[in-house]
Amino acid sequence: LPLVSFPKMLALLRTRCSRRLHLRLPHSPITSAFGLTSSSSSSSSSSSSSFSTTSSSDSKKNVAVVLSGCGVYDGSEVTEAVAALVHLSRRGCSVKSFAPLQPQMHVIDHTTGEEQKEKRNALKESARITRGVVDPLDMLDVDDFDAVVFPGGFGAAKNLSTFATMGMDCGIHPKVKLILEKFHDASKPIGLCCISPVLAAKALGKTVPNLELTVGSDKEEDEKGNKWPHAGAAEAISNFGATHVVTGLDSAHVDAKNLVVTSAAYMCDAAPHEVFDNVGLMVEETLKLAEK
Repeated sequence: LPLVSFPKMLALLRTRCSRRLHLRLPHSPITSAFGLTSSSSSSSSSSSSSFSTTSSSDSKKNVAVVLSGCGVYDGSEVTEAVAALVHLSRRGCSVKSFAPLQPQMHVIDHTTGEEQKEKRNALKESARITRGVVDPLDMLDVDDFDAVVFPGGFGAAKNLSTFATMGMDCGIHPKVKLILEKFHDASKPIGLCCISPVLAAKALGKTVPNLELTVGSDKEEDEKGNKWPHAGAAEAISNFGATHVVTGLDSAHVDAKNLVVTSAAYMCDAAPHEVFDNVGLMVEETLKLAEK
């Protein structure tokens, strides 16, 4: 590896992404891997949870975690992914991580927001989060698990679907769609946070009555002054056929009928500890459903 002078290293460490990234991104060949398009249908009913700290007294559950790379702008959001793994571990779960064995849609320099010419593999990048232990998504067998969890990050909208580039006309990774359908059909809980509830809306919104999901607020600034830069995703969830429920970071929404738990996480411009706790709410409520 080339040596980097100490002053240059400090300069790199001080670099900040100064401009906001938008969902409108260049078309990629990965789009051809997806086929399905829009949905419709809606309604309501269920609850929201408040955070409480629990120990690993929950009976041991086998939980699958689906990742999409490493890094908020082109893969899994790292804080959310690690939070999910830590909270599952704290509750004594046996966890296996999975990611698609495919190239990422593209690679983003996280210090500038610029697209890079290099290519990276979503599974190999996900292995950075899991200390090397991750299996191809095709190996995820619903029969082996009590629940599944999807952290957020733009990878959910780029590598697990084409929502980032195609919006309402997006496709969803065929295996992701199948996983969500099979967990729902088997009455096994599904937990999603940040932008990943869009995957559930796309996969299930047309066929599952009264599906309720949240990505937090449906306004870019709420009554408390919190910023929600991607609030437009709430409208997409409704257009895909699900019902969007407004929540804050102090709760996770529980659709008890359909066994789906969602929370906003970094859909809000929040502090890391707030996101960590919010993901914990999602994990906690998902495991409660797995006990029933």
